[in-house]
Amino acid sequence: MTTHIAPANHAAPGTAGSPVDPQTPIVELRGITKRYGSVEALAGIDLDVMPGEIVAVLGPNGAGKTTAIAIMLGLRQPSVGTVRVFGEDPLHAGVRERIGAMLQESGIPATLRVGEVVDLFRAYYPLALPRDEVLAAADLLDLRDRPAGKLSGGQRQRLYFALALAGDPDLLFLDEPTVGMDVAARRAFWDRIRALAELGKTVLFSTHLLEEADALATRIVLIDRGRVIAAGTPAEIKARVAGKRIRVRGPLSTDAIGAIPGITSVARHGGYHLLTAEDAMPVLRHLMALGSLVEEVTVEDAGLEAAFLGLTEEGADR
Repeated sequence: MTTHIAPANHAAPGTAGSPVDPQTPIVELRGITKRYGSVEALAGIDLDVMPGEIVAVLGPNGAGKTTAIAIMLGLRQPSVGTVRVFGEDPLHAGVRERIGAMLQESGIPATLRVGEVVDLFRAYYPLALPRDEVLAAADLLDLRDRPAGKLSGGQRQRLYFALALAGDPDLLFLDEPTVGMDVAARRAFWDRIRALAELGKTVLFSTHLLEEADALATRIVLIDRGRVIAAGTPAEIKARVAGKRIRVRGPLSTDAIGAIPGITSVARHGGYHLLTAEDAMPVLRHLMALGSLVEEVTVEDAGLEAAFLGLTEEGADR
């Protein structure tokens, strides 16, 4: 389904709602540190988000992704540092009119119908999109009369997406947006995000689905232990891990696999060991010599998963 959303914004010059300058960052973080007592969730992050970008924020659990997004939205204040959105404090009224957010911890009245919830959120914005346009963008037209409490997990995520679009935002924040969606719904969602970017909208999202980041993002920012440890296009991030990726299943210890000559990194991932090597053949010969201890082996070019694991492992060693 095609997403019919208006081109990015139309407000008067000289205000927080001024037209977007393609050379000026929409989001600017400078030296952002956030502490919760003795815990440092963010440790001096700098980040620019440019107009029209689709930026994926990746990182292990507890890396600081959600905290960073909350600070950009003005939901939390940094302990140190400055944050600007459209050149203003995130709490500026003109800024809030130009952003939409789809967060993990969302809640809506279960008894309201889908169309009623959308109308409620449209009323918060001076320049809201028509209700049916919002519903169509989230593939919810056929569900407009269904009570929100009767939606499935994936349908509820689509409703949260509709609410984020209600005010025709220039900037969208999406925190784990496709949780609960099946494969078809997820890919349709990606198409809608690409269509929004083509209209000049800017999208910043966090996800644990590396396939999603690889397919959708124009730029990836990798956060680990409260710091930005890598940033670049998906191709640039993947290029940080050269060679081949070897996936091994079997009753082998990480230490035993790591002792094989030619392996540049090894990590446990689910029921597998994930290895990287400049040259796969010598490593495969050593693995085959282990006989029944190796139950399954696959080899492929190093991808985003290997880069993610390799870069976060490097961060753990610092």
